[in-house]
Amino acid sequence: MIWYEEDVKKIEKEKNSLAYRPKTIFYGSSSIRLWTGIYRDFKDLQPVNLGFGGSTLAACVWFFDRVMRPYQQYQPEHLIVYAGDNDLGDGRKPEEVFGYFKQLLALVHQYFPGIMFTYISIKPSISRKNLLGEIRYTNQLIEQQIEKSGPGHFFVDVYDKMIDTNGNPIPELFDADGLHLSPKGYEIWKEAVLTHISLNVEGSLTRL
Repeated sequence: MIWYEEDVKKIEKEKNSLAYRPKTIFYGSSSIRLWTGIYRDFKDLQPVNLGFGGSTLAACVWFFDRVMRPYQQYQPEHLIVYAGDNDLGDGRKPEEVFGYFKQLLALVHQYFPGIMFTYISIKPSISRKNLLGEIRYTNQLIEQQIEKSGPGHFFVDVYDKMIDTNGNPIPELFDADGLHLSPKGYEIWKEAVLTHISLNVEGSLTRL
């Protein structure tokens, strides 16, 4: 996990630059880290961006104590996670990725009891088109687990919003590398998350 160290050190300092008590935490891989519109698009939710480049769900578990636990003192209301993409890219099987997801969820329940939890589905990247079957299956496993986890746990599907009628990733939603999101891709994510928050979350947050 040494290759994440520089990014993790940077986000450990993130809370020192905030002018407010963070209420919504975004945690996960570079798709979160590169979402430069988070502070603008979700400003009413007092967000903090704790994404780190190349992160896997395994890394999210590994660095939970360093990255997430310092935010216990703020009693955040909502955690939004995107990770799992890079686990599959590294050759892990869907069942392995699902195992790390369950570990992460257990840590969330232990250290942030009662927090609203939202998982953004793994996206259908162009550069990982050969993994689309594994991506769909991983999303299915995670969605089923979230459904079993009770109130306050949500799955936001962006996969279906990012494919065409033939099931292929829509090119304009991705950067030139075919992996990271373009501005249009982030617009899709923003609308999906904002709609989810409006429909499912806002009325459930009691400490806002």
